[in-house]
Amino acid sequence: METCLYFVKKSPVRIWGLTPSERAKKVLDGAVRCIDDLSEVGKGQRVLILRGDYLFEDRLLKELVKREDVFLYVKRLGKKTFVAANVDGAAAKEAVKILEGRHDEAFLEGYSVHSPETIAAGFDANLKKFETPFVLPVSKRKARELEDRLFDWSYKGVTDLVTKWWWPKPAKEVVRTCVKLGIKPNHVTLLGFILVIIAGYLFYQGYLGLGLVAAWLMTFLDTVDGKLARVTVTSSKFGHYFDHLIDLIHPPFWYLLWGLGVENTGRYLLDYPSVPLYWAIFIGYIVGRLVEGAFQMLSGGFVIFCWRPVDSVFRLVTARRNPCLIILSISYIVGRPDYGLLGVAVWTVLSSAFLVLRLLMALFQRARGKRLTSWLDEVDRAQPKDGLLYRWFVKRA
Repeated sequence: METCLYFVKKSPVRIWGLTPSERAKKVLDGAVRCIDDLSEVGKGQRVLILRGDYLFEDRLLKELVKREDVFLYVKRLGKKTFVAANVDGAAAKEAVKILEGRHDEAFLEGYSVHSPETIAAGFDANLKKFETPFVLPVSKRKARELEDRLFDWSYKGVTDLVTKWWWPKPAKEVVRTCVKLGIKPNHVTLLGFILVIIAGYLFYQGYLGLGLVAAWLMTFLDTVDGKLARVTVTSSKFGHYFDHLIDLIHPPFWYLLWGLGVENTGRYLLDYPSVPLYWAIFIGYIVGRLVEGAFQMLSGGFVIFCWRPVDSVFRLVTARRNPCLIILSISYIVGRPDYGLLGVAVWTVLSSAFLVLRLLMALFQRARGKRLTSWLDEVDRAQPKDGLLYRWFVKRA
């Protein structure tokens, strides 16, 4: 059944270049038909009515499309303010009155009434984190604060330590500049791809310091393009697969070219055979990625690093690109880049061995008839907990 989308009280304030209604339309593109007149909706048709002066998190919008006969409210100054409704076309005009503040409590009988916390799950498998869904009032005075809030939401929760703690602040400012200049996520991804090639070439030629500069800049842009796509709702299938393909393929080749640069230029010491290390890096990297894919199929959607707290903590330092770049950078600074190659090889093998062990434990749990669940999906929103893990990986309203 077709669902129509109708707005009341639209706001002209732009958050990351989009008004709240423009953003909602882009998030729900293909799932709804936008209308400006309720007379276009007939009995038997569904209509999703949204307050256009509120900023809705993406999960809430998608959930509201699926729910029927539901009202969504937020609490302001201790009172309920209704901000969204999914109703039959015949009830649309009455629903609009409620969203405009003209309450008719009798009309709400027979409808499900929810807050953001009760209508959508806190665990976001796509962004690998627990975060309470939000709906926020929009005003010009609060525009910058809302941009910051939306940027924070766009950030993955379970990721490496560099992406999690080093890049957020500078990435936010670069994303803000990109929005002002009209730069698209695919432009940033393309520049990142060019830097992948430049870094690899510099590594191979033995210019390891310059190569590290290019490599770190690429990893920073890899953070920027994803956040830019999410806050401006400009993701595309091409950009998604292009970005993920780059991320998937290039890391082991960087380590190979680093080793060849150390080995062939004569600028650095290399007092051990390098070929076994290359094999260890490639095999270990491929095994690790295969294990991640196998676990996601086994779990039904969430990644292995969201399974238990130990897995989320391990993701901070597991042998992915950024932690391995830290190893290479330290080895370069101390003047023994050959140790960097050795360190990456050893850490890649150890990381993959840990992932294989975790996969075997998951298979054993499934064999006992137990379902795999993420610890982030088990966080109790009603009883917030304190502690390092919760400060790192759980975000509440």
